[in-house]
Amino acid sequence: MKILMVCLGNICRSPLAHGILQHLADKKHLNWVVDSAGTAGYHVGHKPDDRSIAVAKKHGIDISMQRARQFHQKDFTLFDHIYVMDYYNYDEVISLAANDEESEKVKLFIPNGVVPDPYTDDSLFEPVFQLIATQCEKLLSQLENSNR
Repeated sequence: MKILMVCLGNICRSPLAHGILQHLADKKHLNWVVDSAGTAGYHVGHKPDDRSIAVAKKHGIDISMQRARQFHQKDFTLFDHIYVMDYYNYDEVISLAANDEESEKVKLFIPNGVVPDPYTDDSLFEPVFQLIATQCEKLLSQLENSNR
C-alpha cells in the first residue's frame, strides 16, 4: 500500500504524519510505503522544520532524512491513498485530479477536521504530534482491516 500525506509546505505536519505512520507500519511488518508532499513549493529540497524533527525524535521517530517536495498530478497514480491536513490543502489537491477515481483517493487526514499548522507557534508541536499520532493509529487499523 502506498500512502501520501500532504500539508502546505511539507516541513511540519505532513513529515510528522509520514514518519509516524511509516514507523507504525514498520513495527507491524507491513509492506507500506508512506511519503509526504506540500501543495506549495516553498521548501522543496529542505529537511523538515527543526521543531518537527525534535518532537518526532523525542518520541523515538527519526524524520531528519525526509526532504520536502511539492505535490504533483502524477501522485494520483503513484499512491493508493492521499491524506491532507486541512481544507485548503484538500481543495488544492482536488483541483489537480483529472477524474473521480483520482478525487476519491483524497481525504482529510482527520475526517471532518483539520490538523493545526504549528509553524508560527512553538507550543503547538507537541499537541500536533499527539493529534497526528492518535490519528495514525486509527488510520493504520482502518487500512489494515480494509485490506483483509
